[in-house]
Amino acid sequence: MTTPSHSADPTRTPPATAPTVADYYAVNRGGGLFSEAVSQRLGAHIAVAAHKRRLAPTVLTAGNLGLSCLVSFVVVAAAHRVATDQVWAWPIGLLALLGWQAAYALDCADGQLARVTGQTSAAGARVDVLCDVAAQIALVSALAATAAAQVPETPAWLLAAFAGTWMVNLVTSVMQSGPQAASMVTSTSLPVRVVKLVRDFGAVIALAGVVLTVAPQWTVWLIAAFTLINGAFLAASIAFSGRAALRG
Repeated sequence: MTTPSHSADPTRTPPATAPTVADYYAVNRGGGLFSEAVSQRLGAHIAVAAHKRRLAPTVLTAGNLGLSCLVSFVVVAAAHRVATDQVWAWPIGLLALLGWQAAYALDCADGQLARVTGQTSAAGARVDVLCDVAAQIALVSALAATAAAQVPETPAWLLAAFAGTWMVNLVTSVMQSGPQAASMVTSTSLPVRVVKLVRDFGAVIALAGVVLTVAPQWTVWLIAAFTLINGAFLAASIAFSGRAALRG
């Protein structure tokens, strides 16, 4: 039992209050309408749990990498069997839908945890970006393998273009995190944010998961659509940045 003198001692420092879900969510880096509403909120809950267990942000980064690669490996391994009706598509698709979302929530959580608890570092940021690259390579491989298995006539150039342009979002995201960041469309109105869902990573992987679940044969069209979207954004970004550079 605590003595009265201990409880009433004015010189004692009260224990620091643990950060709440709201504290973590307040420092989120956005990502788009879907990501802010779903992925970043899930990330805040994960950050709370990680802080209670004294986990370092890099542990969450590694969790994102491990889970992303595991789910993508399963999709790749099952691609031919799903295409030949040896395995039902919906369990594989559901695993992709939930697994990729959980991995992305971990990716959101590591940054929130680092910022709120003061554990940010240049090394941690580098690890985060490198793990993101590896995780997205695995995801691209899963979608490409599914498309090729479902439609063997899928052109090799389309798969190559898809893989190359998919990284545009990641590259531009990293470029926009520094002091020279700039946005082509600065409006934050709801209609604009809805249109930007085509570049919201959380929304994109949700759509990919739904396609793999209900109609994996449409994956080739999904790949074609995002190749066009990301390719167009790359071209627009080059023009936007080039014009800014010419203006000095």
